[in-house]
Amino acid sequence: MTLDDICIVLTHPEESRNIGSACRAMANMGIKKLRIVGKREDYKDRQIRILAIHAAYIWDNAEFFDSITQATSDCVISAGTTRRRGKKRKEWLVTPEEFVSNGAFTEQGNIAVVFGNERTGLTDEELEECTMGIQIPSSPEFPSLNLSHAVQIMCYTLYRKLETPNFTGYTPISLERLDKTVTIIADNLQKIGFFSVTGRPEMENFWKGILSRSALSEGEAAYLEKIFTKASGLASKKVSS
Repeated sequence: MTLDDICIVLTHPEESRNIGSACRAMANMGIKKLRIVGKREDYKDRQIRILAIHAAYIWDNAEFFDSITQATSDCVISAGTTRRRGKKRKEWLVTPEEFVSNGAFTEQGNIAVVFGNERTGLTDEELEECTMGIQIPSSPEFPSLNLSHAVQIMCYTLYRKLETPNFTGYTPISLERLDKTVTIIADNLQKIGFFSVTGRPEMENFWKGILSRSALSEGEAAYLEKIFTKASGLASKKVSS
């Protein structure tokens, strides 16, 4: 499964500008297949291009269909996004994160994420054309998301799953690695006579407690080591002179 297998389906969108914004959201996450239930001539090309900016190629290559069933006929899953529950709707809805953990992501074939009209969302009948439902958690006081925002959230979740599953902003160093930093700090403090006879074990425990709570990155740990090593070297030069 790759991003090329993902299809974004917009069902009778009202605002041309929202189509342009959706194109940009898709391009941000490397998703290029746009399918629209409706007719191309019903939308204002200029408005779409203004909002799409450099993602207008997605609009240029968009495919048009008469129904969700037609738009998703070549897909192994068609997931309709909705904020509403009800006895005539899907028996259960999954979050975006649960959706990308679905076993079907190990299968080959297109996957469609279907979005309803901005004003009404997916009707009961339209949701029935989908094989499952997705609900993006939001405040009950104002649960309705802008169409392009919903597209962005889903595209981001799909991108994270398929392209950057192991990405993290940084990886905190282990306690074993932290011991090295604490030792270097204590060694350099000892070089400048910070400890008289006792006190080093207590000082090491002090630094280890603070630094472990800080969740240092490798770069931060190395920079701390450099600071104490340089400070010790400068202190030694002053003493010798």
